[in-house]
Amino acid sequence: MVTTPPPDAPTAPSDAIVFFGATGDLAFKQIFPALLGLVRDEGLNVPIVGVARPGWSLEQLKARAADSLAQHGPRQRGNGDSDAAATKRLMDLLRFVGGNYTDAATFKQLRATLGDAKHPLHYLAVPPSLFATVAGNLAESGCAADARLVIEKPFGHNRETARTLSRLLSQTFPEASIFRIDHYLGKEPVQNILYTRFANSMFEPIWNREYIGSIQITMAEDFGVQDRGRFYDETGAMRDVVQNHMLQVLANLTMDPPTGEEHEAMRDQKAALLKAVRPLAPKDIVRGQYVGYQTVEGVRPGSSVETFVALRLFIETWRWAGVPIYIRAGKHLPVTATEVTVHFRRPPRETFDEIVPANSGHMRMRISPDVTVAMGVRVKLHGERMIGEDVEMILTEQGADQMLPYQRLLWDAMRGLGELFGRDDIIDAQWRIIQPVLDDVTPLYRYAPGTWGPAEAEALIGPNGPWRAPRLPPKA
Repeated sequence: MVTTPPPDAPTAPSDAIVFFGATGDLAFKQIFPALLGLVRDEGLNVPIVGVARPGWSLEQLKARAADSLAQHGPRQRGNGDSDAAATKRLMDLLRFVGGNYTDAATFKQLRATLGDAKHPLHYLAVPPSLFATVAGNLAESGCAADARLVIEKPFGHNRETARTLSRLLSQTFPEASIFRIDHYLGKEPVQNILYTRFANSMFEPIWNREYIGSIQITMAEDFGVQDRGRFYDETGAMRDVVQNHMLQVLANLTMDPPTGEEHEAMRDQKAALLKAVRPLAPKDIVRGQYVGYQTVEGVRPGSSVETFVALRLFIETWRWAGVPIYIRAGKHLPVTATEVTVHFRRPPRETFDEIVPANSGHMRMRISPDVTVAMGVRVKLHGERMIGEDVEMILTEQGADQMLPYQRLLWDAMRGLGELFGRDDIIDAQWRIIQPVLDDVTPLYRYAPGTWGPAEAEALIGPNGPWRAPRLPPKA
């Protein structure tokens, strides 16, 4: 792993953190817990400035931070004393600037609050429509010089708007100083896909079309859109999780090994892989919407936004030519789990004249809620007859990630390490894949909550099915 930033980026670590949208939902659920983790685990000791609209005070922000940590804080270490001390240090580091994001006075006050800080990290937890406005005001106020910028997904609403956003941001920040955050890349299990592949030489000879028949990726959630009705109705499953999370998992699973020691080697290979994925056609997608979605507050009457999607993708390279890759993601499915299953081809002939399921051999990688790597093989049943059964060998089982994804990503961004962030050409390649099937170009099918989506999804996978349903271990 390379641990130095590219030469055109600021080389000094960030000496302040500024997060816009400090009173919002993302800050409450993710940013405050991540900041506590950084103070406790990494010794973070820089000013932390929350910026929000007028009407709040520093004391109110501290109270909200305390409430956030009580509900969403990272796991305690040891006897909990270190967490209490870290919480106090975090509160001491907090600052607050109140004002409108379009008002130059807000940014003048921010510059004064930053004091001697010369390399701030600006985190934009605000609607994407404000990204360019905030970036421009940071530049006008002198807050952008030698600074880094972190922005949240979605990076645009389609390929055209993503390119426009990139062009606007590049007027203020160089590409190496822009960190497009996708929290999925900060998850330990997602990184484990890469490590398992490239740290074990036995996988490379079989990781291709000669030995792999198909791949399935499932991201299931057993709940609905909850209180995100307005946001979700402008986004849908394709934009919310496929364009970013699922395609990043696909890239980790199928990219070539990084070459050399260049800082961008890993992202170069991801970009090359995603640029080789065939753009989706209407025949390669099934969209669904769970019954009851249109009663959620904020959802438009008659909405045709999908809460479920199943896709069939192909990668046009020698390694993967002809191997179908199936992705499905949805709300109100039977379980909450994300899992990858790589199905190996059967031998050229069945030596023992058995009728064996086509997907008999596999490798399974669970991403959430736990971390699992398992191999499915066929073994002989006891007795005289040469018949067998499918069994699964668990190679590793681990609990949930100890480090919060946002903690890992913020720490990397502060040090200028971009490997776990989206790059401009990678984001563009992801939009290129899904652009032809965005919005209402395909039918929308209803499905009952608690099921695996519309029946049409089974027809999509056809002879390479059935879909493998993630099975969770029984609760203790």
